[in-house]
Amino acid sequence: MTLYAARCPSSFATAAVDPSSALRSIRSSTLLASVPGRVLAGGVSDSSASHWKLRVACKQEAISVPVSVAKEAPFKNVENSGVFALSSLEYRHVTSPNPSDGEPTFSIIMVGASGDLAKKKIFPALFALYCEHCLPKNFTIFGYARSKMTDAELRTMVSRTLTCRIDKRENCNEKIEKFLKRCFYHSGQYDSEENFAELDKTLKEHEGGRVSNRLFYLSIPPNIFINVVKSASRSASSKNGWTRVIVEKPFGRDSESSAALTSGLKQYLDEDQIFRIDHYLGKELVENLSVLRFSNLIFEPLWSRKYIRNVQLIFSEDFGTEGRGGYFDHYGIIRDIMQNHLLQILALFAMETPASLDAEDIRNEKVKVLRSMRPLQLENVVIGQYKGHAKGGVTHLGYTDDKTVPEGSLTPTFAAAALFIDNARWDGVPFLMKAGKALHTKRAEIRVQFRHVPGNLYKQNFGTDREQATNELVIRVQPDEAIYLKINNKVPGLGMRLDRSNLNLLYSSRYSKEIPDAYERLLLDAIGGERRLFIRSDELDAAWNLFTPLLKELEEKKISPELYPYGSRGPVGAHYLASKYNVRWGDLSASDID
Repeated sequence: MTLYAARCPSSFATAAVDPSSALRSIRSSTLLASVPGRVLAGGVSDSSASHWKLRVACKQEAISVPVSVAKEAPFKNVENSGVFALSSLEYRHVTSPNPSDGEPTFSIIMVGASGDLAKKKIFPALFALYCEHCLPKNFTIFGYARSKMTDAELRTMVSRTLTCRIDKRENCNEKIEKFLKRCFYHSGQYDSEENFAELDKTLKEHEGGRVSNRLFYLSIPPNIFINVVKSASRSASSKNGWTRVIVEKPFGRDSESSAALTSGLKQYLDEDQIFRIDHYLGKELVENLSVLRFSNLIFEPLWSRKYIRNVQLIFSEDFGTEGRGGYFDHYGIIRDIMQNHLLQILALFAMETPASLDAEDIRNEKVKVLRSMRPLQLENVVIGQYKGHAKGGVTHLGYTDDKTVPEGSLTPTFAAAALFIDNARWDGVPFLMKAGKALHTKRAEIRVQFRHVPGNLYKQNFGTDREQATNELVIRVQPDEAIYLKINNKVPGLGMRLDRSNLNLLYSSRYSKEIPDAYERLLLDAIGGERRLFIRSDELDAAWNLFTPLLKELEEKKISPELYPYGSRGPVGAHYLASKYNVRWGDLSASDID
């Protein structure tokens, strides 16, 4: 059994730990304080069967263990020489792991390396982990795509997206060069076992006969997932370590296509090798949701139908498709945002207390929530589509004016829905979702509106608008991450005038350290084998079962979306839907209008 003693799986040393002191796998470095002084450099004999192996990460924060460090070659900061021109053979001489240090190698293969997601998100996230010393010591990054490209060209492309935001005081150029010399490129077809066999040969040259762990990141369209997995599993999987595959959404378009995709992947992979990534689960405020609820006594007793009147999950973007209409039109806002991002947040919010923080315990509770929900009905859904609008001298095109969008498309760019969980905790509480493009602001937040105070002594001080007396907990996921609680308060003075005030935790004011990008957290978890923030196949099935009947009805009946102006607050129908359940959208109240 392996215990992870710290957040970062870098610079792994091996320690013998008495089984009686066994602790569950955690992601905090606090466990290091209890590690006994007999931590050994290099490793522990396999014959020590009475002990578990503890992988001590980020040991520079805990104890000093002598390890062999590969010598760094001098660099030249020019594109066609130095690090950009470093060949695979030269790399082996410069950074080849020392066979005597007992540590495995780690390779991440970025499939679809020339795409926008890899360039803008994945490579920068890996670099941030490198700057935080959170990558294994013997790591290598390989880009794989159909495009013809040299190692130097890949490094030049990647270097344009890297910034030293972790610690701006240190030499940024030096860090970038050290990182780039571990980046290589291999061109090949996605369905070619021969090309993946060639990649495997190159990887083995870097691994030097060591135990090798490999992580494939599929930053490619879902229609070629299975081709890549088939070729990689047969020709490029690790023979003596682990092989894992990160799969990007969308995971199909409905229940049938999702099930077919899952079945295809499982022909070549076990479930515990598949990491279905939803980057919203890596957001700091989403991860803090369970901490807020389960570690604060004031919230958990209130987390039920007895005190909560409604829950709102709101996602809005202040821009349209902007040339990406071809992709978006195939999926629409319901598949793109609601069925995954917002539904996953809802499941985390509404789940029962898990038996532990173990990944399977948490995912079990999320599945229970999803299976307790009513499938969406058309009468509980409003769809919209933005139209062209001129504002402030700037003319914005409508959705169907985008040349990449099919003429006459009925694909919704906005949707609002009322969902219900039929269990003892949430019976009768409406969970309202709202997601849209080309709206008046950019935000993602969870709003919890509590019930009115029975027999409120101060109701006359609020006038006829009872909403002003409602307590509300707001968790702002992005931007300007914050948690705030709206309370009623007396305005100072001789009279009795009440005011609605915020108890506010603004992250930028409270914490000086920059919040990690969601992809950093998720990549780190995948490297460490932590599955808590990844989606299990039965979760995926339950999620699609909720939305598939609605999606089919919308498409079969060709329901026309309600038009709303670019930059507005969305279609009027969303307000009627909320009022149907005596709810007012919290983001439209006077105190929340930007």
